[in-house]
Amino acid sequence: MGGALDALKRSPRARSIPLYTVRLLAPVTPSKIVAAGLNYGELVRELKIKPPKEPLIFIKPSTAVVGPNDAIVYPRQTQELIYEGELAIVIARRACRVPQSEARRYVLGYTCMNDVTAVDLQNRDREFTRSKSFDTFAPLGPVIETAIENPDALALTTKHNGKLRQNARTSDLIFKSDFLVSFISHIMTLLPGDVISTGTPPGVGRIKPGDVIEIEIEQIGVLTNTVAAME
Repeated sequence: MGGALDALKRSPRARSIPLYTVRLLAPVTPSKIVAAGLNYGELVRELKIKPPKEPLIFIKPSTAVVGPNDAIVYPRQTQELIYEGELAIVIARRACRVPQSEARRYVLGYTCMNDVTAVDLQNRDREFTRSKSFDTFAPLGPVIETAIENPDALALTTKHNGKLRQNARTSDLIFKSDFLVSFISHIMTLLPGDVISTGTPPGVGRIKPGDVIEIEIEQIGVLTNTVAAME
């Protein structure tokens, strides 16, 4: 055993590289992102509306994905851009009509996502596609954590310019992670690398160029992005 450990230490794979010397990319390139809306109990209570009877889902394109420390570009078409901190599920293998009891077999792991939204366009269009699909509107990262045993018992926080704005636990999700995997897979086939974003808790807010958004989820880490004006 000692010899094997010594060999591992000498392996190039075991070499440590300072994090500040590398640029982290988005940990996955999905074919699609399927996101759930109005999926926190505290959020629907705050809005004084009835909880949805089924998940309210929409799709964000793969071209919206950026990684940790990448810029969220503020489009000229909107005057009201907001952050939405969310737990995201990353799919491991082709999933079609998956029973809820088997959902975990199709999950690679979990990461943080910022479901950036042009809320004025959302209100104007009365649907979600344009408001959530701009390039850079789906920051993901910093890693995919594969060892989470219970995704429905994690602390989630979002800081806006260092100030705590969202503070929730995924136990408040109305439709839990396994249910979402099963429900969505009965509508569309999920492919390896696809992402399911589980919804945002209360505390979303407006952002502007120069702002810094930090989304932290227990056992995963911190996803940090800065907002930039469109050139």
